[in-house]
Amino acid sequence: MIRDEIKKLIEKSIKKLQKERVLLKFNISEIEVKHPEEKAHGDYATNIALRIGKDAKKEAMEIAELLSSELKSQDGSKLFEKVETAKPGFINFFLSKSVFEDELNKILTQGDNYGSSNVGHGKTVIVEYSSPNIAKPFSIGHLRSTIIGQAIYNLYKFLGYKVVGINHLGDWGTQFGKLIYAIEAWGDKEKIAKDPIKELTKLYVRFHEESESKPELEEEGRKWFKKLEEGNKEVRATWKKSVEWSLKEFNRIYELLGVKIDLVLGESFYQPMLKDVIKEALDNKIAIKSRGAIIISFPKDILPPLMIQKSDGTTLYSTRDLATIKYRREKFRPFKIIYEVGADQTLYFKQLFLASELLGFGRKEDYFHVAHGLMRLSGGRMRTRKGDIILLEDVLKEAIERAGRIAEDKNQGLNKNEKEEIAKAIGIGAVKYNDLSYHYSTDIVFDWDKVLNLKGNSGPYLQYAYVRGRSVLRKSGLKKNFKAGELKEKEEIQVLKLLSQFPEVIERSAKDYSPSLLCNFLFELAQSFNTFYESLPILEAETDELKKARLSLVEGICQIIKNGLNILGISTPEKM
Repeated sequence: MIRDEIKKLIEKSIKKLQKERVLLKFNISEIEVKHPEEKAHGDYATNIALRIGKDAKKEAMEIAELLSSELKSQDGSKLFEKVETAKPGFINFFLSKSVFEDELNKILTQGDNYGSSNVGHGKTVIVEYSSPNIAKPFSIGHLRSTIIGQAIYNLYKFLGYKVVGINHLGDWGTQFGKLIYAIEAWGDKEKIAKDPIKELTKLYVRFHEESESKPELEEEGRKWFKKLEEGNKEVRATWKKSVEWSLKEFNRIYELLGVKIDLVLGESFYQPMLKDVIKEALDNKIAIKSRGAIIISFPKDILPPLMIQKSDGTTLYSTRDLATIKYRREKFRPFKIIYEVGADQTLYFKQLFLASELLGFGRKEDYFHVAHGLMRLSGGRMRTRKGDIILLEDVLKEAIERAGRIAEDKNQGLNKNEKEEIAKAIGIGAVKYNDLSYHYSTDIVFDWDKVLNLKGNSGPYLQYAYVRGRSVLRKSGLKKNFKAGELKEKEEIQVLKLLSQFPEVIERSAKDYSPSLLCNFLFELAQSFNTFYESLPILEAETDELKKARLSLVEGICQIIKNGLNILGISTPEKM
């Protein structure tokens, strides 16, 4: 990456000045090279002189001038059109146009692989995402974990990590005792078999409605879960059937979303390992018995205690999560485990990560909780217990239907198959992008007008920019163009510079677990392309060489939009 080349040149200059005793010895930590907020301040800038000045007790501007002079004299200075210093001690880099032209040629040569790297070679990352509860419908509330998790998975894979995506199904716990009680007390098994998820949800809702006036039902739920944990054959059979019904439902939604997860392992998978984890915690004095329960209390009470076994002997999802971590560390030896789970679990994950560290399951820094905000509708939060949920499948079908009308309005010449394919690409892409374009911590209010907007920051806007570019390339009749040297207009140069930033954006998006950074970049690129497209002739350019150069730029734009949307899990139709 260009940024890395600049970092190397800065480091080389510092070492040379140190060797010549112009600068005192000091440790070179991470050298920050960023894009200035103001374009007038160059393509990149560094504050390293300020940091050295503070360490060496010298004027930052003096150090900036020394480094600037040394950088200009190096072999790598061909990167720069000019290097300037600015108070109180910044160094600003203005890159030569040939650097960006070379980067465009890389895009056209590397194609779908441009922006990828081997920075993660030899390291395994586990991403836990989606993780719905069985016997409950796949609601729009499950979308965030599924879509953000898949995008994070794709980002790390693009950077060369070995990534293991795990769907950690919620298929164990007291709620299943409640459900099984409801099935036995009120369920019609023939009716359930015909429409399992709908009927199971009704029973789950009824249990909670009944328990408001009959609190003793809560105890019944706990008793039935204990039977499940103890291996009661009839209870296990009912539970197993519920899992099968649910997986069939979930897989249909995953197929519609274009989501593929490597491993599906429910909480029940770890049930045989729970006694060992509890024993290990007690033997190592990490856990203690308290009022019949077993808890992990934290040093200096920095977090509330974490219960890992109830007083009736049953386990909790904390027990299962600790067993899960131990299993994953032994089987995959991961560099990092990423959990894509709602923000309401923030305290719990702090407890879980610290408990894991105390148990010797790695450092708490080896784990990260991507704490996503809520997906809301205008009516407020969705709750399965109350039955006021919106099915994700219904939202996706509505999106496809609305997108079909947009496609028909835009292109009257589509045949039926084309219309269906394009409608699916636009509709599903719109729903995904609407989620991913927000920082994961943000709460979202679902708004159809924004989701399917062709003019704002939306999936259809980016897809349409791609389609527009591909249309220009088809009309040109040229196969490949490597003629960037003619580009001189500000609209062209703006796009040219943006394209080269794509590898940096990929790395930063992965490092920050934030697909929204990639969305923001793609939106800015699409906007810049539209400005270029509307300001300058492409197919009718003044000379053949300029036409080829502008077509090269269009090809590069299409490639980057395609690469970016692929990582986000959004398809790029050729027509729209």
